[in-house]
Amino acid sequence: MKEDTSARAIALGQYITQNAATVRDAAKHFGMGKSTVHKDVTERLKQIDPALCEKVRTVLDYNLSVRHLRGGEATRRKHIHED
Repeated sequence: MKEDTSARAIALGQYITQNAATVRDAAKHFGMGKSTVHKDVTERLKQIDPALCEKVRTVLDYNLSVRHLRGGEATRRKHIHED
């Protein structure tokens, strides 16, 4: 079970860094919950591959910094579509 979790954390980390994906995108792609993805890439990956964990952290920090812009854009598209 431990090896499976480690491999999963590495796969998630690689997917997020290669695709600049959000936690939500990665969860959808791998068919698991957002909480599981977040725990894997922030806690477990730190123990397994600290270098990859840093790369993932960079992507997640960027996604956090533009979150308000993505939300505003989604709302704008929603209201344009309703008219």
